Amino acid sequence: MSTSLTVENLGQSWDSLDDLFGSLTDEQWATPSLCPGWTVRDIMIHLGAIEHMLSGEAPGSMVDSLPFDKVAAWINDVKDLDDGAAFERYRQIIATRRSELADLTQDQLALPSATPVGPGTYDRFMAIRVFDFWVHEQDIRVPLGLPGHEAGPAAEMGIDEIHRSLPYIVGKKIGLPDGKSITIEIDGGVQRVMHVAVTGRAGLVDSLESPDVVLRADSTAFALLACGRIDPQGPIDDGRISWSGDATFGEAAARRLAFTM
Repeated sequence: MSTSLTVENLGQSWDSLDDLFGSLTDEQWATPSLCPGWTVRDIMIHLGAIEHMLSGEAPGSMVDSLPFDKVAAWINDVKDLDDGAAFERYRQIIATRRSELADLTQDQLALPSATPVGPGTYDRFMAIRVFDFWVHEQDIRVPLGLPGHEAGPAAEMGIDEIHRSLPYIVGKKIGLPDGKSITIEIDGGVQRVMHVAVTGRAGLVDSLESPDVVLRADSTAFALLACGRIDPQGPIDDGRISWSGDATFGEAAARRLAFTM
């Protein structure tokens, strides 16, 4: 049995979404998600399609490219099914993936692989899958008014993806100038303090004595803002995100966190 924390977190994400999907009504399946242009059903089909793409592809077999043709094939197979039948097909592919991942060794997980963010390892790819599942789960829960899974190891791993992207967000999106620094404090489901200093270029640092900006945010709102899912004005108005220090760059940080969609 795999002892990878990444695999365990992916399993937790699958469990949480399975419970959520299994509770939905026909009306809820058709509800627009936070992901622009996608309904709740569309998100389930997208997630299932990517797992179908990965099924049968052993670690180390996708070094140069990913078999994206399998995504379109799976979507085409399930697009005309009713919601219940489509969900059953989703559950089948998740069961297949559970079986495939269960016996992987650390050496297999460390094999090189293409990933959506460039060359990496198979384990790195699975960490990105945790991020994708966790964010898409929030894409569904928020508009349905069914909050959940905002804390725990999978949520922590989801925030990890944003944390490692903070130099890009701070340097390119927020535009914090050379010599300036920012501390980001998140609380709620995930509690974390993150620091970025710009010294020639933006980079993560372990601590800051006197950051120029301090941004504070609810962790789920922070993730949804970073993924471009919600208008920043809402969490600014209701206090889910706030800032102190340099007011200009504090507001810029609150409004320009989006680095992916």
